[in-house]
Amino acid sequence: MPLLSDTLKRVKPSATIAVTNKARELKAEGRDVIGLGAGEPDFDTPENIKGAAKRAIDEGKTKYTAVDGIPELKAAIADKFKRENGLTYAPNQITVGTGGKQTLYNAFMATLNPGDEVIIPAPYWVSYPDMVQLAGGTPVIVPAGIETNFRLTAEALEAAITPKTKWFIFNSPSNPTGAGYGRAELKALTDVLMRHPHVWVMSDDMYEHLVFDEFEFCTPAQVEPGLYERTLTCNGVSKAYAMTGWRIGYAAGPVELIKAMGTIQSQSTSNPCSISQYAAVEALTGPQDFLPEFREAFQRRRDLVVEMLNAAAGITCPTPEGAFYVYPDISACIGKTSAGGAKIADDESFATALLEEEGVAVVFGAAFGLSPNFRVSYATSDEVLREACSRIQRFCAGLQ
Repeated sequence: MPLLSDTLKRVKPSATIAVTNKARELKAEGRDVIGLGAGEPDFDTPENIKGAAKRAIDEGKTKYTAVDGIPELKAAIADKFKRENGLTYAPNQITVGTGGKQTLYNAFMATLNPGDEVIIPAPYWVSYPDMVQLAGGTPVIVPAGIETNFRLTAEALEAAITPKTKWFIFNSPSNPTGAGYGRAELKALTDVLMRHPHVWVMSDDMYEHLVFDEFEFCTPAQVEPGLYERTLTCNGVSKAYAMTGWRIGYAAGPVELIKAMGTIQSQSTSNPCSISQYAAVEALTGPQDFLPEFREAFQRRRDLVVEMLNAAAGITCPTPEGAFYVYPDISACIGKTSAGGAKIADDESFATALLEEEGVAVVFGAAFGLSPNFRVSYATSDEVLREACSRIQRFCAGLQ
């Protein structure tokens, strides 16, 4: 038995990955299971992007690259930020990692010391607190519940800031809720941050292109240029371009921070996959005509899921502005007993009973820091979603 470090005690495995794996195991055993846990589009990577990867292989672009990204990709990222966000970055202000998760992790590892605090609105992406703890920092969880449509208020942010605050993590549209901050709502937060010059901003914009109705995406350094020098703007090709397995994320920020993040990466993974980087160049610079098609499909699925879940007894499901998640509230289900005899004491027992009795795998809300809720990923077909929601309705109807 190897000797395990104390660091391991500070983190727990990803709950979303655990749910997805559990659903796969049950399917392998012959169970009829619908998995709504995975946060990835069901669409295939567009053909032009796959073609760029094939050309890169044929042209022998299979060697080590610069640690934090090839020049062509950094140029494409700089163009993207200028074109879509009105933000100007030089190549030495840009870093490319093995997925968006690595860029966030590198930033924490490069900046956090013991005692440094990181403000994280809840519900949050499951990895934020654990990455902070791995880097030696202290997560400060600030609830942003259904009463504010899962958006952090300026007052709550102000109250959470202390002299020890190093970072504020901002994610819009959000995983797990899909909640998006409009310009006025974001400006209220950036006004607070302008009063606290020691606080840095980490903006996770991974779902930027997956927004619905009339919602307009904006990012902190765009809304408040005064934050430019202390903002790390993070993004990637995983969600919008259906490239989750290609593992390419990127971030832009001050030169000193980007250089430090590169140092961390140089002693961990070194460069991201060369083939994936050339594919990402095509994703950012090639045709974008499939994005409206993806958005239309996701919006249709959102509307289907929201309508069907709100028709389930005891469930309240807000309508999100983006991403491909809903985060329904199940307060009215707590304390009841399922048709199969399971006691519904919290959202974890709700999710467990739902999986065992109806074969629907969802992620319980406690994993995201706010209960009693559960997350549904609607990144699957209309037919599958309709069947899954029918099973959830049946499960809820059986609660006594």
